[in-house]
Amino acid sequence: MLQTVNVADLRPGMYVQKLLGPWMQHPFWRTSFLLDDERIAELQDSGVEQVVVDLSRSELDGDRDSPEAPTPDAAGPVPAQPAAMSPSATDTDKDPEAEHRRVIVADGTVSLASEISRARRICDEGRDAVEAMFREVRLGRGVDAGHVMPLLDEITGSVDRHPTALVSVARLKDADSYTYLHSVAVSALMTMLARQLQLPDDQVRDAALGGLLHDMGKAMLPLDVLNKPGKLTEDEFAIVRQHPVHGERLLRDGGITQEAILHIARHHHEKVNGAGYPQRLSGTELPLLTRMSSICDVYDAITSNRPYKNGWDPAESLRRMASWEGHFDTTLMKAFVRSIGIYPVGALVRLSSDRLAVVVEQNPATLLAPRVRVFYSARQRKHVLMTDLDLATAGDRERIVGVESPEKWGFRDLEKVWLP
Repeated sequence: MLQTVNVADLRPGMYVQKLLGPWMQHPFWRTSFLLDDERIAELQDSGVEQVVVDLSRSELDGDRDSPEAPTPDAAGPVPAQPAAMSPSATDTDKDPEAEHRRVIVADGTVSLASEISRARRICDEGRDAVEAMFREVRLGRGVDAGHVMPLLDEITGSVDRHPTALVSVARLKDADSYTYLHSVAVSALMTMLARQLQLPDDQVRDAALGGLLHDMGKAMLPLDVLNKPGKLTEDEFAIVRQHPVHGERLLRDGGITQEAILHIARHHHEKVNGAGYPQRLSGTELPLLTRMSSICDVYDAITSNRPYKNGWDPAESLRRMASWEGHFDTTLMKAFVRSIGIYPVGALVRLSSDRLAVVVEQNPATLLAPRVRVFYSARQRKHVLMTDLDLATAGDRERIVGVESPEKWGFRDLEKVWLP
């Protein structure tokens, strides 16, 4: 049961579902959380006057309907949720069996299999939310970034539960949904990289939101250019190169004031050697989050199916990106590889036994020895019984000797091998 509560009436154990008021003016990284004395004090000092409390998720002492608890509508009706995003549902709301499949690993995160179903839902909702923003811009109504804050909470929550589940699922977008799911994927990648760099929460928040909004300028492009299946002409590419400028203007007009986010929108196509666009900035002219965004943007772009080409294998993509001298900040590129893995989830690898396998989980102890799912004999050129293998415990018996191209082997829908 949801109800609106004045901040002065909050008690420990209440579950805050939403903060009311201008979303950019409060200091909270998440907009839904369980209250304790410290959080209540922060809220009362923040300028937020009212919140929406979910009594069904609260952990109040005694009867929730006791006179001490706020009564429904005590502070007015609950505002409607934005149409683009519905309130978060737990896995058990969607699937009664989900709790039995949920596996908590040693560091407090969850297994890939546990997070995949949530990641799929976030991608579905995220695609709809970003598409709705693009539609509003095309109708001349501007960007209302506040409507995607629930989505931002979902993205960052998923990354915190499992660093690579959401980015692995989002990579499987088809060409038709690329423009919209690309924003979700870059937001997740930015969050993952920011956590790897141990940035403070306010920078993590800006990184995630900057990734989600970085391509809003594409809403101003002609659809026949944006979705063209073939190579762009010089004139068409000149039009595309204007989308960062459009994006920064749209975000400013929509009330975005964080310079880091505005800089990401305008400069995510710059390169550290000064060969990018729109202003050929280089080196120290590019702030940290902007340098991060160029890596995350390119990685998702080259690993995704697009109207004019199929995506590359994720491990091959990392190898190629590392070879592009002067394109990326090398220190950040190394951190990105540490966060996603030398062999990312879904990568096709050849083992020392001449068998082919797909990476299904990273191993925190070593980037060179992930968990893989063996499914094919390269020597005999035939499928074998699928077997999961932890290379970290295989010793000298089995190791990765190279990365393979799924196209070379004629493998289509390789995700069916690794997706739970």
